[in-house]
Amino acid sequence: MLTHTDLRELQTKSLKLQSWIRQQTFSPENEKTLRRFSSWEVSELIFGMNQSTFRGKLASDPTLPAGKVEPDGRQRWFTLDEINTLRRRLKPRGKTLQPKRPGGRAFRTAIANFKGGAGKSTVALHMAHAAALDGYRVLCVDFDPQATLSHSMGLNDVSEEHTVWGIMARDLIRETEAQNNAPRGAASGTALPQRQIPSSITGLGLQDLRVADFIQPTNWPTIDLIPSCANAAFVEFASAQYRHLNPEWSFFAAMSRFLDQLPEDQWDLIFFDCPPAIGYQSMNAVFAADMLYIPSGPGYWEYDSTTSFIGQLSEALEDLAHGFEGTLSADKAELPKVFRDIRFLLTRYEPGNDLHRAMFEAFGRVFEDTLCEHPIEMTRAVEQSGRFLSSIYEMDYRDMTRETWRRARASFDRAYAEMKTTMLPHWEAMEAEMSGDTLSADKVKAGEGADA
Repeated sequence: MLTHTDLRELQTKSLKLQSWIRQQTFSPENEKTLRRFSSWEVSELIFGMNQSTFRGKLASDPTLPAGKVEPDGRQRWFTLDEINTLRRRLKPRGKTLQPKRPGGRAFRTAIANFKGGAGKSTVALHMAHAAALDGYRVLCVDFDPQATLSHSMGLNDVSEEHTVWGIMARDLIRETEAQNNAPRGAASGTALPQRQIPSSITGLGLQDLRVADFIQPTNWPTIDLIPSCANAAFVEFASAQYRHLNPEWSFFAAMSRFLDQLPEDQWDLIFFDCPPAIGYQSMNAVFAADMLYIPSGPGYWEYDSTTSFIGQLSEALEDLAHGFEGTLSADKAELPKVFRDIRFLLTRYEPGNDLHRAMFEAFGRVFEDTLCEHPIEMTRAVEQSGRFLSSIYEMDYRDMTRETWRRARASFDRAYAEMKTTMLPHWEAMEAEMSGDTLSADKVKAGEGADA
């Protein structure tokens, strides 16, 4: 017979193994560090220029970062900070190496599906890293209590108060105070009741935390993270209680309101890694997102699960639109929820597998032009990256054959490039809308003048 005591002993053994794995994956200081990138990677894969041209530019300007020559003496190796300095200063053929960045706030993409193993965290991690290497400043939000994305980015000791749960509790207190202090007559002429939040919640002091208190740096200098942890799993139970305390609280818009408080120019792209369920956290993610990415494996059961997911998500969003229509909270959130775009992305795809090719065709027949053209291919390098909580961009190609590494990277490069091409016209339309240029926004939506 087994009890909670046995479970605790099993957890203790697992934590010891976690510590060992971390030592193999992280630096001796138990911190994840970002490797340097070779001059070959920087020139050809990041900047898209000939190696000899790149070397020539470095030689002609001694004020440029020169990188570090490692013992083999054949390559120079650059930090990401040095790469970004080079990106700002180099102008091959008079063209900037900086990525296009429309004005206004950061563009938000939620990566969601309730099928476990669909590759949500893998896609979120690789999209964030690819974007950082492209020159963007990235903020990630880990909504998943499994915290795979947080661990992959080197964050392990996280308190639940500084996760999405803390943001939602903070929002509950602030929104309730705002409602209590609002004029006492609703549009219908009926006074709204005063709502009281118990001291067990207000006493945590979350309402006094600054926005920056929830955001932590990662081992990538241009990527920050709102992390998650296992203890944040009780957010689903807590949120149900919070809704009972204040039925007028638009719980689904807590993260959107939080992100609206961020400086518009601090980050460029925001990625949400969602839990494998439709609940309070995932609803906050999809409601705050401009674009929804739905990864799925290439099998029938993954297809079936994805079909169920979009059906249940549709019902949940419809219920919110009707349930909060005309209330005080809904005045601060646009209902029904509108996405700029929705995309389906096949993961763990094997081009030589007849079943996978057939499923890709089936996905295409159903989802048509919302299916991403470039699936994420399953390679041995991709398997290794998941095993060691690293992206293919973090792995050193010298630890395997360069061709194996390059093939895996090429798959993610194509997927990221397609995401960027999809995103930019919508981002430009958002900029035009914010500036009040309705005509320009309409042209961008129609595909005119969009420089992807």
